[in-house]
Amino acid sequence: MGKRGRNSGTDGRRAAPYLSPRERAERGKAARKRAPRSSHAGFEAGRDRPDPVAVVDAQSQTRVPDLVPIRYGRMTQSPFRFYRGAAAIMAGDLAGTPDSGLTAQLCGDAHLLNFRLLGSPERRLVFDINDFDETLPGPWEWDVKRLAASLVIAGRENGWSAKERAVIVRAAVRSYRERMRSFAGMGNLDVWYTRADMADLQPLADRRLGARGRDRLSAMMAKARTRDSLQAFEKLTRVRDGQRRFVPDPPLVVPVDDLLRGGRRDTFVGELHQLVERYGRSLSTERRQLLRQYRVVDIARKVVGVGSVGTRCWILLLLGRDDTDPLILQAKEADHSVLAAHTGRSEYRNQGQRVVAGQRLMQAVGDMFLGWDRVRGLDGRQRDFYIRQLHDWKGIMVPQDMLPEGMRVFAELCGATLARAHARSGDRIAIAAYLGGGPVFDHALSDFAESYADRNERDHAALVAAVRSGRVTAVAE
Repeated sequence: MGKRGRNSGTDGRRAAPYLSPRERAERGKAARKRAPRSSHAGFEAGRDRPDPVAVVDAQSQTRVPDLVPIRYGRMTQSPFRFYRGAAAIMAGDLAGTPDSGLTAQLCGDAHLLNFRLLGSPERRLVFDINDFDETLPGPWEWDVKRLAASLVIAGRENGWSAKERAVIVRAAVRSYRERMRSFAGMGNLDVWYTRADMADLQPLADRRLGARGRDRLSAMMAKARTRDSLQAFEKLTRVRDGQRRFVPDPPLVVPVDDLLRGGRRDTFVGELHQLVERYGRSLSTERRQLLRQYRVVDIARKVVGVGSVGTRCWILLLLGRDDTDPLILQAKEADHSVLAAHTGRSEYRNQGQRVVAGQRLMQAVGDMFLGWDRVRGLDGRQRDFYIRQLHDWKGIMVPQDMLPEGMRVFAELCGATLARAHARSGDRIAIAAYLGGGPVFDHALSDFAESYADRNERDHAALVAAVRSGRVTAVAE
């Protein structure tokens, strides 16, 4: 549909005129003329579609050069791993697909592995979206399509039939549609109070899962509760010369003392210490006070994810009352969203603030240490960062371990969670009216997801060929 105008409204700076629920529903139904629900079926790349390898390579130009081959190595492993790193490619593709003209705050990278278990500040285990590096307002359909395609790609990797994959995708989209219709009938505060507490969801999931699925879910929930700063502390650090320090694991974890020497090291470490002090201003008063009770004792560079490999990411070891009271923060570089070229740039000048604002808007509960800052690097360039805890009860579903019925239950939970996230910022009544009560949109996205999975496989093959020809360099871990 081409590039859209500069973002407004869902960033919270421009109030929309009041419309009654009936007027909002009529607006949603009228949007079917702009983009009939059946028009979302299928995907066909345009003749002017950019070379997918060139798109990925363009992103690599701003990243840490010695880490870029790791990114390519991870992306060549499978079509699904490629898909995880190809958000920029899909953003360009989605910009050419039909949309209703209704917008919401987007995750921007809503593939299935970005839905996971998280810990709330009240120490409750919840299910929510996790990754917001690409968050920006845009057509709500884009997130749903990214989720749908990821389910098909994962299903193909598991060897499931086209029929099994269709059942899973339609279940996810139906869950999104029905949950959005439910939110349309709720008051504003009730929507914002809604969250997926696993204490409530586990009994429901258990009734749908077999013995194997129930055991895996229980084990995953138990494991998630152990993934906190103390667990990361024990795994990533050791006492060296009487001081607690990060353990080197190059190239994935490299302490700052192994990267820099002398004055350059002192200058950069000083900058990161100041980052911790400054970023506290982006926290609420009581959390800022808590942060002040910790001191930074070590810093290391860390490689994370697939799509993020090569971006600058630092982990910072902080200690509180004593050596047994750790807090490990992750400061991750935030660049412009891959959606920005197609939707317009964010209202936020600091890209770390863009990520934090989007996360706070979409998540039901969030990391109590989530904030942002801007840092001047050794090359003199200023870069934006967002900061959060490295681990906070995070639990991830492993698609390869799932049976089709387990994936279907998981897909329904993802669809409902995405609907709740969109309902907080988008016009939930208009979106629900557009979707309607029938399965037209569900079937259209099932068809789209299969078509896009075909395209993704060809793009993955193109990257593999580029590695074999020497056009780009990949390293295996």
